[in-house]
Amino acid sequence: MSAVKTSVTVAELAEMAHRAGLEAGNNVIPQPMVVVDGKTEEVIDVVNDGLCGFAWIDIHPARGAFVEYLKSRNWGSKKIYGAGYQIWVGQYNQSVTRKYAYAQAFAKVLNEYGIKANAGSRLD
Repeated sequence: MSAVKTSVTVAELAEMAHRAGLEAGNNVIPQPMVVVDGKTEEVIDVVNDGLCGFAWIDIHPARGAFVEYLKSRNWGSKKIYGAGYQIWVGQYNQSVTRKYAYAQAFAKVLNEYGIKANAGSRLD
């Protein structure tokens, strides 16, 4: 396990995490979703961004300077179910692959700076 990094402001950390998320979301290659007619098995459409869904970043616990910074920017909210703070990924239309890549990269940066975070996703 690597040492926790500590030499950035909360604003810089938020920007670093967001940029890491964008890079991951932009660079992942989703498996295209093929929409087929159930009766004729004819291909109706191909969705290049893959399956539709949602992704988010959970931060535990929901306190500290970083969470206060997020709150001051209306970025995220208290989790509805369970404890913690949650940021929903709004980029990438409906692509769960891209959204989840963003969430994983964002959470990874936070963890590197000692903020306990994890990524979650679900299909729509």
